[in-house]
Amino acid sequence: MSQQPPANPYAAAPAPMRPEDEKLWATLVHVGGIFFSFVPALVGYLALRDRGPFIRGHSTTALNFQLTMLLGYIIGYVSAFFFIGFLVLLAVGVIVVVFGIIAAIAANRGQEYYYPIAIRFVS
Repeated sequence: MSQQPPANPYAAAPAPMRPEDEKLWATLVHVGGIFFSFVPALVGYLALRDRGPFIRGHSTTALNFQLTMLLGYIIGYVSAFFFIGFLVLLAVGVIVVVFGIIAAIAANRGQEYYYPIAIRFVS
């Protein structure tokens, strides 16, 4: 009598999300970036990227944008000794809010969205 070994629960691929769940999580990743910088995009990318192509695309796009904006904040803080740094910080803050809202609306509609100002760190 042959007995099969127990299945490894960690080896199973995660179940794909329903389209409305993918839209919800993609929207939350973009809105979360407005308040918590790159953290929601990183969590979304690491935890949800294998759950569907829509959430993978949006979390990757959001992570690249938030990392680019993090560089902008760093440049702004470093150059804050000069007056220009405060303008850079203000501009980056406005860009994060405006493009984050536009991306969240696109995600909620089920559309692809690519930030116009983003360095591609993650593919």
